[in-house]
Amino acid sequence: MSKIALITGATSGIGEACAHIFAQQGYNLILLARREDRLAKNAHQLEDKYAITVKQIIADVRDKNSLSAVLEILPDDWKNVDVLINNAGLSQGLDPIDKGNTSDWDTMIDTNVKGLLYVTKIVSNWMIPHQKGHIINIGSIAGKEVYPNGNVYCATKHAVDALSKAMRIDLLPYGIKVTEINPGMVETEFSIVRFKGDEERAKKVYESFEPLIADDIADAIWYVVSRPKHVNINDMLIMPTAQATATIVNKNS
Repeated sequence: MSKIALITGATSGIGEACAHIFAQQGYNLILLARREDRLAKNAHQLEDKYAITVKQIIADVRDKNSLSAVLEILPDDWKNVDVLINNAGLSQGLDPIDKGNTSDWDTMIDTNVKGLLYVTKIVSNWMIPHQKGHIINIGSIAGKEVYPNGNVYCATKHAVDALSKAMRIDLLPYGIKVTEINPGMVETEFSIVRFKGDEERAKKVYESFEPLIADDIADAIWYVVSRPKHVNINDMLIMPTAQATATIVNKNS
């Protein structure tokens, strides 16, 4: 059977780009996402274009019980996952801590931290008996620095950074690789979600310079996964040429 990659948040942005690059390399895919219509459309396109097989999983990574149920009913041969890409994540709002929306905080913590943990626990237990596997956690420059009004989002991505380091230690005896990929500004649906559908505000984030695109990150992830067995890329920080730090961007570049 072909190798298998499981990708969360697979219907847009980095997750969708990863699905294409891994399918192009002959991987069968388990695509997990919340939006059923987009998931079905993407899955059919991938199967038609690359002649691979796609398992569609409709689930929210925040829902521990339903997530476990839909993953554990997969046939045993589909549990032989070679690569897990923990891509599901989001930011909600851009407010100072005293004005933050606690519902937004819950959504970010439940998705970016707890959701990543729920998926990793299940899939790492599939990998352990095979003594192999590669877990890719999508972090952020926000997990390396803190910026104004980023408070809780930055905290969740700092948690991803810590968890990636801890996973690498815990899973070392089983030959399982762990890599953290930390993008700077990537033009996806990220800012539209952060600003709750305000497309005009989101568009301004990426004006007057050339940001990264999802394919740039997917290409880096494929590079990491395609290294020889004895090589692991622990951590990768990827920025647009026009961005020096989380907050310093050379506009009009």
